[in-house]
Amino acid sequence: MSPALVPLAAVSTTEHRPLIITLFAVFVAATLAITVWAGRQTKNASDFYAGGRQFTAFQNGLAVSGDYMSAASFLGIAGAIALFGYDGFLYSIGFLVAWLVALLLVAEPLRNSGRYTMGDVLAYRMRQRPVRTAAGASTIVVSIFYLLAQMAGAGVLVSLLLGITTDAGKILIVALVGVLMIVYVTIGGMKGTTWVQMVKAVLLIAGALLMTFLVLLKFHFNVSDLLGSAAEKSGKGAAFLEPGLKYGVSGTSKLDFISLGIALVLGTAGLPHILIRFYTVPTAKAARKSVNWAIGIIGAFYLMTIALGFGAAALVGPAAIKAQNPAGNTAAPQLAEYLGGGVGTTGGATLLAVISAVAFATILAVVAGLTLASSSSFAHDIYANVIRKGKATEKEEMRAARWATVFIGAVAILLGAFARDMNVAGLVALAFAVAASANLPTILYSLFWKRFTTQGALWSIYGGLFSSVFLVLFSPVVSGNPKTSMFKGVDFHWFPLENPGLISIPLGFLLGWIGSLLSKEEPDRGKYAELEVKSLTGIGAH
Repeated sequence: MSPALVPLAAVSTTEHRPLIITLFAVFVAATLAITVWAGRQTKNASDFYAGGRQFTAFQNGLAVSGDYMSAASFLGIAGAIALFGYDGFLYSIGFLVAWLVALLLVAEPLRNSGRYTMGDVLAYRMRQRPVRTAAGASTIVVSIFYLLAQMAGAGVLVSLLLGITTDAGKILIVALVGVLMIVYVTIGGMKGTTWVQMVKAVLLIAGALLMTFLVLLKFHFNVSDLLGSAAEKSGKGAAFLEPGLKYGVSGTSKLDFISLGIALVLGTAGLPHILIRFYTVPTAKAARKSVNWAIGIIGAFYLMTIALGFGAAALVGPAAIKAQNPAGNTAAPQLAEYLGGGVGTTGGATLLAVISAVAFATILAVVAGLTLASSSSFAHDIYANVIRKGKATEKEEMRAARWATVFIGAVAILLGAFARDMNVAGLVALAFAVAASANLPTILYSLFWKRFTTQGALWSIYGGLFSSVFLVLFSPVVSGNPKTSMFKGVDFHWFPLENPGLISIPLGFLLGWIGSLLSKEEPDRGKYAELEVKSLTGIGAH
């Protein structure tokens, strides 16, 4: 068996495992040290939720990149390209184009209008309690969907590095990631999370750059040779480099492609952990600049995923990737091992450990951001403004956020155990669909439509949320596919698409519109005028 075809589990031989574990532990220890350092500077609610609004545009752009370039970006997209060629790269395109929506429609008005959470913006001109409850519920559900992807990536990554093959062992790894994530958020808050995300973004770009250089070096910097070799090794020939390998076999798969595209492009502007990043900068101008920085950094990274994905297909081969993980999540680590010298070599084990540790740091940074977004929304929107009716002190609010972190971490661990064999890019696409269905319509209507009412907001959030989650539950993602479904051995799916965006996103917009038109409540025109001035100029912004 050639080095490329040896499963990754065979890599962690006894002689190299101490090296792998040591390198891995160094990365984790470094990020924990940063968190503890930042946690000592967290004095009040503004520090915990928004990092004291002290980060520059470049720092926040780097942190946004670190928050956005998740396990889906590194592990999932590389795997999707390695297995499906051109169609796998569609994830990269969708994730990047989505930033234009965030930049043009959301970043600046949101920074001007809110304080800590999405609920602040929605509640400005609506009835506080029902809208904040809905916003908090939506934020938590979207964050948990996104957390599933990170948990799945972490479980695969660490268990393979440590040579763990049992289901119990993999579940234990998922639990370990959950515990680390709880520690990051409860100790570091937004300051700690932001610094970890900045460090992680630099490491991820450096790791991807190194691997891209080594892949191109193998093919003498001839991209045509790289693509040709990938097509040949894939067993699909020229079809590997053309549209249709994954989304084009039938009418259903073409609809799935449209649904995926809509979810990816519209989802970013509704993701809670991305939205709260706009509150960490001092001005709206800095928020806008930070998005520009993020687009540049993320765009460069997604260009490199072409080399990583096609390089994995050409050098490792789809057969070896599938043998290790049916969803392709190990393509990037397997490629790193090959580039370092192959199975059983010190160079291979070292590069594998470094790249895997970077991927793990990626996962930890993203789960920290997600958990912070959902715990902040619970504490600020639901606990402080709904349960305590605005009478909670900052200390009580922060305590509630920390307890919420523990609860959300426990839920993510439980669900992540079931999602460990699913492609992480596909899982993230589901979170994008839920965010675009429930959050984006409400945000846009609140900012730009004066006829929008509380009833419209509730119909839009709950309608988009329940329809997207309901369709996912009865899709092939949850049951029906013996290799990649969350529940194997059962089949209760009737919704044919893997992504619900095609149905649930238009429904979220439609319900918000109908709910407002049928509402007996008269919109507060004065409040809308205030919000409009505030969102466009920043006057009165926190």
